[in-house]
Parts: sequence; C-alpha cells; structure tokens
Amino acid sequence: MSSLSEDPAELDRTDALGEVVVRAEAYRNWGRWGEDDVLGTLNFIDEPTRAAAARLVVEGRTVSLAQSFDEDGPQRGWKKRNNPVHTMTGTGLDHERNPDFNPHGIGGADDVIMMPLQCSTQWDGLGHIFDRGLAYNGRRAGDVVTTQGDGVTGIEHAAAVIVSRGVLLDMGRHLRPDTGELEDGYAITAADLDACIAAQGATSAVRRGDILLVRTGQLARARRNGWGEYAGGAAPGLSITTAGWLHRSEIAAIATDTWGFEVRPNEFDESFQPLHQIVIPNMGLTVGEMWDLEEIGRVCAERGRYEFLLSAPPLPITGAVGSPINPIAVL
Repeated sequence: MSSLSEDPAELDRTDALGEVVVRAEAYRNWGRWGEDDVLGTLNFIDEPTRAAAARLVVEGRTVSLAQSFDEDGPQRGWKKRNNPVHTMTGTGLDHERNPDFNPHGIGGADDVIMMPLQCSTQWDGLGHIFDRGLAYNGRRAGDVVTTQGDGVTGIEHAAAVIVSRGVLLDMGRHLRPDTGELEDGYAITAADLDACIAAQGATSAVRRGDILLVRTGQLARARRNGWGEYAGGAAPGLSITTAGWLHRSEIAAIATDTWGFEVRPNEFDESFQPLHQIVIPNMGLTVGEMWDLEEIGRVCAERGRYEFLLSAPPLPITGAVGSPINPIAVL
C-alpha cells in the first residue's frame, strides 16, 4: 500500500507506479498559478526575493557552477546525448594564407558548436518529463511538445526569471566528512536535508523562492577516476521520499552535481527516474543537473556561509525542453 512516508525503508519496491501516483497527487501544483501558467515553481521568485538575494553580495566574488562544454565530457550516446562537437569555420591560419581576402588586412575567426541541450550543465524544462500522458498543469503531452518543440512551456519563458537566492546543502561534506563524497546509490532523505541545514547553520536555511543546490561529491570522484558510468549509471541522489520536502519548502528550482538528480539505481525493482515524474510534470519544479559544485562547496565551507546571489538563466531557445547554462554564484 502506497503512503507518503519519508522513510525509504517503507517504500514498496515492487510498486513504483503506486508510489509515484500517491506523491504526484499529493504534491501537484496544477492550477496553483492559473490554467495558463508556464513557469511552475519559478513563480516563487518575485522581485522582493531577488532584491533580498542581491543584498547577499558583500565581496563581489563570482564562482561559475558550470562544467566544461567540450568533447571530453561525460556523455555516452544515450538518447543521442553526445558531447559537444566544436568546429572552427574561420581560423588564424585561414587569415595568414589569404591576407587579401578582406580589405585593409582585417581577419577573424568563427566557430560553430553541435550538441544536445542537456549534454553538460543544464536545466530540465517543464516540457522535459511527462506523467501518464500529461505534462505540467494537466495538459496533454502531445499538445505541449511536438516535432516543432515545446509550444507551451518552452524554456524561453524562463529566460529572465532564474535569478534568486542560491543555497548550498553540501551533503557530501556533511554526511561523509572524511571524503566529502557520497557513495553511488546513496539515497538522500528529507531527514538528511534537515540535518545538513542544522549542521551548516542559519545561512543554509531553505526559504521560499530559493534555488537549492545539493552537492554529493560525485563529480569530484568522476574527475579523479574518470567519467565511467557518471552519465546514467549509479549515483548518489535524492530519494523519491523527498518529494514532500521539496513541495513544502516552496523552492523555485533545484540542481545537483550528478547526471540525474535522483538516486541511481532508483529505489524500485523496475523504474526509471520516478522522482522526475513527480516533480517536473506534477509539481512544476525546474531541475538542474551536472552542475559543478566543487569550488562553491570549498568557498562556502571556508566562509561558513552557504547563501549567495545566483544567476542561472537558460538560453532563450524557442520551444526547447532544456538548456545549457553557466550559473554564476555571487558572494
């Protein structure tokens, strides 16, 4: 029998659908911001929230939270997700060999990049995941995303929205102080999140409209040992039982340093990303993955301060269901 227990030990591992359904219905935000809403929980970010976040800047220090976008990335071709292919269409050599091609000796370089929008540090848009034929706000999936893209909740709607207070919960350092890294397959619970907040102190208290960053340390391990199964393999991540915590916290968005945000393998005998199925199409939560939280983790630990202004807008790619980003934390 499915319940809303926040203890992973009480999950029915044989009934993924039942566990998804009960949480999807309990934490659904359909209609909360009107039937035409396209932003979901990003609605929690308002102008006073941004103004308060801006007041957190005291040093002016900036930290990029993006992985590199290059051919040495983690992707292995699943669902045609390959690493970026960067090609020069004009070079210094071209200029030297053809000095008279342009007037008065001017030359230049140009380039092009081909890549899936979710191959490195990125946001999952609201059109990225469906639940039993439906997209966010109860719309038919086929009416939202077609071969022409997401014509309703395309990522472009969030282009000017995602600037707010960022707060880091460094689960790796909190739960594994010796290594700073959670082991693959570790399911982060609501109790873990609360304990981390208590240990880190008042600056990590999670509030409405925050962009929550959860560092597991898996990226550090992948960089040390090689990408291996980082893209789609076993990983630490959030338990499906954190869905209620995410809902009642009223965060605007969440991002992790892992490929898939939630714990892998997932917590059922047969399933694929069940927490995605709850939080994106039902809760309307924007999810970020493959963020580089190593430097910000060190900076926050050194300062004993876990909050900062965070700017993480997607590229306004019309109709996209995700976007590459270069999130910037400003302390």
